[in-house]
This record gives sequence, structure tokens and C-alpha cells, in this order.
Amino acid sequence: MNEMEEKFGQIYFTILGAVALAFGAAELIASAGGGFTWGILDSSGATDPLFLPWRAIILLSVGFFYLSSVKDFAEVHQLAKAVMASIMIWIVAGMAIWTRIASSIPGEETWFNSLEGFLASYAPPYCPEMFLLPFSLVIVYYIMKEKEAEK
Repeated sequence: MNEMEEKFGQIYFTILGAVALAFGAAELIASAGGGFTWGILDSSGATDPLFLPWRAIILLSVGFFYLSSVKDFAEVHQLAKAVMASIMIWIVAGMAIWTRIASSIPGEETWFNSLEGFLASYAPPYCPEMFLLPFSLVIVYYIMKEKEAEK
């Protein structure tokens, strides 16, 4: 990994860590206050209110892992912290996506949902993990760069 890629990774994951930390703090506050929905962001815990505090703790941990990994980012142990944080996002976001898929199939009065009801279940608002998911995939680039450096 060259110096420019390392610098970009440091800046990128600092911003991503700060955003994850902010989302985690917002979800922690939301879990204490009954949740909130703001625009397309949903921290109400409507689908699983018991998991909302755990999501908050996971997002706070993700933020701390990202922020602690930016110093000497090219070093393999620091990169491993960022990979671990990304995997945590992937797991929680995957659970949120699976919840949407599983809840979109059954209908209210019938066994299967109508096409309109099925498609409507994928409309916003979304939980913070779903917003962080595409941005966390950047770590795959750095994993590939590290793999190339080993050869």
C-alpha cells in the first residue's frame, strides 16, 4: 500500500468511525427515550425494540474500532481492527436486511403479501446500519491491497 492510499484510508475511516459513533450515540439515546424516526433514518426499534440498545453498543464499538485503526493504517494489526469493525456492520446490517425480507413475504390477511405490499416494505426509513453498509465495503479494497503486498 503506498502512502497516498494509506492517507486516504486514514481520512476515510476517521470520517466513517465518527459517523458510526454518532449513529451509535443516537441509537443509545433513542433506546432510552423510545426511539425516533428522522426523514429516512429510523432508530425507533419498531421491528425489534429489545435489539435497539445492542445495536447502539455495536455501533459505538464500530466507531471506536475504526477510530483506533487509523493511526499507522497500513500496519496489518490496524487494518485488522478496521476489518473487524466492517464485519460488525455487515452482520448487523445483514440482520436488518433479513428482517425486511422475512417480514415482506407474509400478508396481513393472506398467506402471501400482494406485490404492492411486498415492494412497499422495502421503502424508507432505514436503520443506520443500512446506511453504513455500502461505505464499509471500502475495506475490501484495502484487504486486496494487503494481499497483493504479501506476494
